[in-house]
Amino acid sequence: MSHFERVKYYFEKRWAGVDQVRKYVQFNMITGAEFEEITGEVY
Repeated sequence: MSHFERVKYYFEKRWAGVDQVRKYVQFNMITGAEFEEITGEVY
């Protein structure tokens, strides 16, 4: 499972919020585009 798939799963299960997903971008685990795909919000 990739970082993207894992973070998307966590977000869908509501185990991670938007702020937590944003941290994954800051740690270079997912891209800004992937953040937008997961959350539906602009990074």
